[in-house]
Amino acid sequence: MTGNHASSIATRDALPDYAERLIRNRRAVRAFHPDPVPDETMQAIFSLASAAPSNSNTQPWTVEVVSGAARDRLSEALLAADARKHLSVDFPYEDELYSEVHQQRRKDFGETMYTALGIAREDRAARDAHNAESLRFYGAPHVAVVCAPANADPRMAADVGMYGQTLLLAMTAYGVASCPQGLIGFYGNTIRETLRIRTGKVLFGVSFGYALDCAPVNHIRIARADLAETTRFHA
Repeated sequence: MTGNHASSIATRDALPDYAERLIRNRRAVRAFHPDPVPDETMQAIFSLASAAPSNSNTQPWTVEVVSGAARDRLSEALLAADARKHLSVDFPYEDELYSEVHQQRRKDFGETMYTALGIAREDRAARDAHNAESLRFYGAPHVAVVCAPANADPRMAADVGMYGQTLLLAMTAYGVASCPQGLIGFYGNTIRETLRIRTGKVLFGVSFGYALDCAPVNHIRIARADLAETTRFHA
């Protein structure tokens, strides 16, 4: 056996273990260091994410990566829009979209997160204050706003979703923490105006940077449904 062939087999055998660690260790981080991610690391991450699959290779996503003063202006604009209750949702959303089992999973997640934050169920003010932190990107120095074309339908949005997961895993692979945020998609007009984007629908945002390891909320583990609940194998 040649050295190159042996190395190839060793690499192949190591990939499942690496994939397990990469995917299972990815988590949503809600407390960040202010230190920015180096430009070369960001370039590498977003270049890797662009390898995401899409229908007929259409790649129907655009991404606005916002840092520094632009990041601060966007956060201020989002907080102001939230204070005015000025929502502008590009993709319709209703709680009724979720079935009973999905609603229970949301409830379980909320209880786990708010317990880690030390926020009681009945403390509405504290919960609202924490929600406002999401519009400060949880202190992350960067946020990526992920958009679909202006004429996007749910099928095209699915392509953008596949890009989003690829982006999250690319960040994890490079040691960069992240938090995907659907709430950012509730302020499409505010984002377009602030970033001077002329077209496109805002689907979600991803806050990213380096995790603040001392924050308890960064160490919660969210239960996943048993495989049998979500997946059927046919033969």
